Amino acid sequence: MKQREAAKTGKDTRMKKTLRIMLKSLAGLIIAIALFLAIVFIVNLISNKSEQGRIQSYGQLVPVDGKKMNVLIQGKGEDTVVLLPGYGTAAPALDFKLLVDELSPFYKVVVIEPFGYGLSDGTDKERTTENIVSEIHEALQQLHIERYTLMGHSIAGIYGLDYVNKYPDEVNAFVGIDSSVPTQGGMDKELPVKTFEFLNKSGLMRLVQKISGDPYARLPFDDQTKEQMRLISNIHSNNATVMNEMEHISSNFNAAKALAFPKNLPLLLFVQANNTDVEGWISLHEGQIKDSVHGKMITLEGEHYLHHTQSKEIVQDFREFMKESK
Repeated sequence: MKQREAAKTGKDTRMKKTLRIMLKSLAGLIIAIALFLAIVFIVNLISNKSEQGRIQSYGQLVPVDGKKMNVLIQGKGEDTVVLLPGYGTAAPALDFKLLVDELSPFYKVVVIEPFGYGLSDGTDKERTTENIVSEIHEALQQLHIERYTLMGHSIAGIYGLDYVNKYPDEVNAFVGIDSSVPTQGGMDKELPVKTFEFLNKSGLMRLVQKISGDPYARLPFDDQTKEQMRLISNIHSNNATVMNEMEHISSNFNAAKALAFPKNLPLLLFVQANNTDVEGWISLHEGQIKDSVHGKMITLEGEHYLHHTQSKEIVQDFREFMKESK
């Protein structure tokens, strides 16, 4: 009897000891995680302050809706091309540099950095297609640019649809660079906005970007442009304005389903040839041009940012298309 009681007491003692060790280990892990997050947060704050002073100005600030929108203008051609970025492109004017350099010998090129992007101000206005399009138009009005070709990457295909229908007398043509299509799959899902906000505010986004490696390493940008894009991306990516745009992506895509490009508007779509992420990517774009009087689709090998590697081909094909459409 005494042996059983002694054994039970010994077992209880071992369990309590094991439990104490587990609790201490858990407490140590929690403290380590908290310390890690605190260090990441502080490093991000210090880095943001340091890097902000290293960002160099480019373009010009245009008054729009009581704020400042950054616009880069290059080239002095008779015809104007207005470039619109894809979602989340931190520094559009720099990201488009290779394409701008190819276009500017022949055209006046205007790169719009919407609110929340590049060197433009942020805004509390909801990032609906209606507001974004209205702000872009106001910027062009402030610059006295009345006739132009609209050339847009990715989600600019959604905003561009609304734009060309609202201002048909101003737009000469629409050119999509792997542009989004309202009916593409997967755009009705709820996006992890809160997760991105936490990653951004905590400083973990900077760490993730650091671990992920340099996205511009193998691209033909000069070193200074690469450095500036990294700095702006570190500081301004996933800011409140861009996060609000993410919240509206689903509704903006849904609203665009009721729209189509005007039949008589010259429509040129450059499409990634090997997109395996979106089902029927090429056929979706074929559907957009099928009723167009001057519609053409050109597939190009490369990643979603086709203008990073195919700028020469894009400009050559664009110039030929515009000659044909005239």
